[in-house]
Amino acid sequence: MSRQQNIGVAQKLLEGIGSGRDPAEIAALFDADVIFEIQGDDGVLPWIGRKTGRQAIADFIRDIRTLTEPVTFDVEDILASDSRAAIIGALQTRVKATDKIIATQFAIILTITGDVVTRYQMLEDSFDVSRAART
Repeated sequence: MSRQQNIGVAQKLLEGIGSGRDPAEIAALFDADVIFEIQGDDGVLPWIGRKTGRQAIADFIRDIRTLTEPVTFDVEDILASDSRAAIIGALQTRVKATDKIIATQFAIILTITGDVVTRYQMLEDSFDVSRAART
């Protein structure tokens, strides 16, 4: 795909998450065998770690909506190549169980084949995320 088309895929993903769309509908933007990866302490929050399949995406969206509350989500840039799009930004999220705020810079790297995402990788301050989630 072209760089512009990959930016469009990234924007569509952000719009879906931000609009409160059904997690299964958002997961349809992803390949059936998508690789989902957010590195960090995988014993604290259910979406941390490496998973595969559209259900991992739907679970991630459902879990963040259930367990956290967005404070800010600022996209600073979307960069693209012929096979990837990278969403760069900063966020603040309140963990409902602890009432603590996570504040972190992030990069979401989407590998795109055809018109679907085949890999979702999020880079963030996983230490701060784990610390905020611990009661």
